[in-house]
Amino acid sequence: MATNQAEMVQQLQTLLNGAPIGVVGLGLMGGSLALDLRRLGFVVHGWVHRQATAQRALERDLVDAVDLSGVLMKPCALVVLALPLDQLIAPSEMLLSGLPAAAVVTDMGSVKAPVEAALGSRLTRFVPSHPMAGTAAAGVEAGVEGLFKGRPWVITAAKGRDPAALALVESLALALGAIPVHCDASTHDQAVAFISHLPVLVGAALLQSAALGDPLAQQLASTGFADTTRVGGGNPQLGRLMAQTNRSALLTALDCYKNELQSLAELVENQQWEQLEQKLSQCQELRGQFL
Repeated sequence: MATNQAEMVQQLQTLLNGAPIGVVGLGLMGGSLALDLRRLGFVVHGWVHRQATAQRALERDLVDAVDLSGVLMKPCALVVLALPLDQLIAPSEMLLSGLPAAAVVTDMGSVKAPVEAALGSRLTRFVPSHPMAGTAAAGVEAGVEGLFKGRPWVITAAKGRDPAALALVESLALALGAIPVHCDASTHDQAVAFISHLPVLVGAALLQSAALGDPLAQQLASTGFADTTRVGGGNPQLGRLMAQTNRSALLTALDCYKNELQSLAELVENQQWEQLEQKLSQCQELRGQFL
């Protein structure tokens, strides 16, 4: 472990003062978080809704302890909600009552404004956040180590939020090797509409378009097609929830994409090959600014 990250781990341990970290939901995001935290020496308590999930989480060493009632959250100083967006935006009373009042609570949802509106007034020490990482996998088998290392971890706490709570969530991101990024919720939501939510629909449209073509296309598809359709062929429930909860920002992104696609179509239709190459050269340069 790099010295700097070791210092960040020590800082988080100090802030927690020996208390465990609670993780609600042990799918891709929660499971990956739990694996990393345990690897770094933290005690992790899990809260899931199915006994089979609890058993498998223990078998995979995702957590030190796990239950279905939320009792294990009580001693936690920090609780991370790794739940689907619909459960964050319309949280159950069981969830809300199971969270310790003194704990700092954060989430990992990919849309922030509606989550902040739903939980910010109900939880006094809530700090919305969103680690920009993921894979197409889902469920208790999906968690992997190192998912957040080197990735942005967005924190969208409203002005006036508890500074100690904010510091704890930032310390969590740093201990995992992530890069904290601070912004307001609406700015986050518009940004992820372009770089996260739009690609899901674009990838889906590409898959549907290719399926309508010659059947040989399925036999010839290789790495390029796999790369450009990965998120479009991912978790359909997550895709629906992202579109549903970030509809306005996503529609803006779709309008921009439709305009750019139409521009490319016109260049091909009019056989403007030099202009097309110029456009693609611009895109080649642009990609480096994003990745």
